[in-house]
Formats: sequence, structure tokens, C-alpha cells
Amino acid sequence: MEIAQIHVQKELEAWEYNANDEDHRLTHKFSPNRPVPQEHIHELGVLTWMLDVDEWEKNTLLETIKMDRGYKYSEVVTVCPKEMEDFEEKVKGFFEEHMHSQEEIRLILDGNGYWDIRDYDGKWIRFRVTKGDMIVLPPGMFHRFTIDENNYIKALLLYTDVPYRTQHGAESESAARKEYVDKVLNNPAAVHRHRITTQ
Repeated sequence: MEIAQIHVQKELEAWEYNANDEDHRLTHKFSPNRPVPQEHIHELGVLTWMLDVDEWEKNTLLETIKMDRGYKYSEVVTVCPKEMEDFEEKVKGFFEEHMHSQEEIRLILDGNGYWDIRDYDGKWIRFRVTKGDMIVLPPGMFHRFTIDENNYIKALLLYTDVPYRTQHGAESESAARKEYVDKVLNNPAAVHRHRITTQ
């Protein structure tokens, strides 16, 4: 699984999420901003790559990642008013906090969006994704997603099995959630580093 640890670098922009009454498609940054380093995102279990997607079907790194991690199925989804029925309702649904029993894998082919993920202390961290970002969220991680104010994103969705993921709500105590909590959120070294950086 060596390739899973290769992060072709474009530093992800991440920050503490400022909860307010603004549209969730806006940045929701504090003033001044409270940036979160990419290493912290990785510690929480998120994998990231930066790929050339102008001809993504021919990208050898993508094929290597797919083979190494067992991604056998894919589909391209475009989220925008012209391409998606019940657009506003779907966007609201994406932004409901949830988790999956499987990985969530996305390669952004065009457009922009934001993922929000729970930190060790339960606060939200937001990070921005743009064209070429490939993101893997681990099973059991609570998260939510939104497009930005441009109302457009196109992504390649990847799956290890048939194109289906088991989704659970914010109160779920599934086996995937328990494993994520035990291996990541309760990891003594990572929790200790988090406490030092937030003091």
C-alpha cells in the first residue's frame, strides 16, 4: 500500500469553521482566519493527492492509486442546477452531517467545494477542494459537503465494491464509527499533539 502514502502536493487550504447564519456555501472563516495545517487533516485519517485531470482517463497515478486501494467502480457526477433535479434539496442533503461504513473517494474534475470534518474535540474543520484534488475520507468519519457560491462541481466518484455506500446519521454507533474512534480519535499521540497546539 505504498502509493497510498504519496501525497502529490498542493497544500490543502483548511481552517476552523465559523458557525453563523451565512449561507453554508460561503467560506465561514473567522476574522482573523484560524488556519489548520494539512498535516492535521492527514492525522484525522484523510488522504489527499493532486492530479492532472485534463485527461484524467489517461492519468497513470490515478490508475496506480485505483489498483493499490482496490477502487473498481466509478461514476462522474455533476452538481449544478442544470444537471441535477431537485438541486437545492440535494445540496441541503449533502450538508447534513453523516458518515459511511465505506471510504468516500472523490476526484474533483472541475469546480469547487468544501468538506467539513469533525476534529478531535468535535469542532468543525473546513477544507476547500478545487480541480485536481483527490480526497479519501475514512469510514466512520463524520462529515458534510457543500459546493461554493458558484453552484458547480464535477467529480469522479470511486468505490471498492458496487457504486453504493452505507450512510449513517450523526448519532450512529456503527462498527465503522467505533473503529474510527478507537484508531484515530482516541490515538494518544495524536490527541496529545492536538492538545498542545490548541493550548
